[in-house]
Amino acid sequence: MSLPVARITPVTQPLVGRVTLPGSKSVTNRALLVAGMARGTSRLTGILRSDDTHYMMTALRAMGVGITELDETTVEVTGTGTLHAAEEPLFLGNAGTATRFLTAAVALVDGTTIVSGDEHMQKRPIAPLLDTLQAMGVDASSDTGCPPVTVRGTGTFQSGEIEVSGKLSSQYISAIMMLAAMGDGETRITITGGQIGAVGYLHITAAVMRAFGATVEFPSDSEIIVAPGGYTATDYHVEPDASAATYLWAAEKLTGGRIDIGVAPEDMNQPDAKAYDIIAAFPQMPAEIDGSQMQDAIPTLAVLAAFNHTPVRFTGIENLRVKECDRIDAVHKGLTAIHEGLATVEGDDLIVNGSLALAGQARNSISLIDSHADHRIAMSFALAALHLPGVTIEDPDCVSKTFPDYWEVLRGLGVEVNITQP
Repeated sequence: MSLPVARITPVTQPLVGRVTLPGSKSVTNRALLVAGMARGTSRLTGILRSDDTHYMMTALRAMGVGITELDETTVEVTGTGTLHAAEEPLFLGNAGTATRFLTAAVALVDGTTIVSGDEHMQKRPIAPLLDTLQAMGVDASSDTGCPPVTVRGTGTFQSGEIEVSGKLSSQYISAIMMLAAMGDGETRITITGGQIGAVGYLHITAAVMRAFGATVEFPSDSEIIVAPGGYTATDYHVEPDASAATYLWAAEKLTGGRIDIGVAPEDMNQPDAKAYDIIAAFPQMPAEIDGSQMQDAIPTLAVLAAFNHTPVRFTGIENLRVKECDRIDAVHKGLTAIHEGLATVEGDDLIVNGSLALAGQARNSISLIDSHADHRIAMSFALAALHLPGVTIEDPDCVSKTFPDYWEVLRGLGVEVNITQP
């Protein structure tokens, strides 16, 4: 089946303008879920409206949570302190955060819940989360180790001592943390086998939980203690999305422009905000970048590295293999499609052999970039198209997952974007 493609004309002048960023997907989905489990009515402002958050809101409504949409970025969420059985399976598209968070949260349902997703989600592993839930007395299973997942809830789970592997996705642990506050007793989570990747997201989870009255402590780098007591409704503002900001920061550096996004990177609490300092160093980016604590920013940094003075090796990125697609493979293939040898892979490391000479290079044929239906692949490779003629991005509509207005934002900055439907 043919997909739409986006053709972007290289720019000839600096990109200058002001952009209003979407709200953080990570924070929005955490706030929606916690507000849905809270008692009373919460007002959430600055939320992201996207495919992922739509799936979360639809699922919460199906489980008895009241959600009133006041405007494009404001909702009121009314919860009763529990979740009720949905009449149909919860379909969550390819929304990883929603799928993992809700797989744990539906333990609060007294009844059977099926958590499912699209063909891409059904290839994304979730077995380690199910193992942890089973250790907490929750009957959770999957025939494939990926969604769909069946949870036969009793409305309760076992608090106490829980061990999780440091090799797990932080989303698994965030899911357990948010559920743990609904328990009858204290839950102590011990992380074994080394430091978890993207640990900053655990602190985002804790910050959202605390805003709704929960008590979360980090006695050490490998321990998290969550007190019982549930959540209390409150008003909560979602900060702008740092992952989305990386595309604008990179576009600014690539074109020598000035793009005002209305917020300074140091005022963002999300891990991807740390990418700003690396982007600011362009075209003298570090020879090695540890991506473990800013994983969603890696596609942006890798495409930017294609125009760097010197090669860049990205390490600590093995979890990128289990995102919306295998992002290590997708970025490697995309960069190779632009120029043979531009990127190589060694184990789970990605090496980008950048060169400023690549900018403006004439192409004899179209470099078709397969986005793999992954919003971050599509948005990051749009940056390469700012310099390189012939870069064409397949399935550009996938940006609706987290940044629905992305192409309009680029047009507003003066970029010519032509999306052709099949």
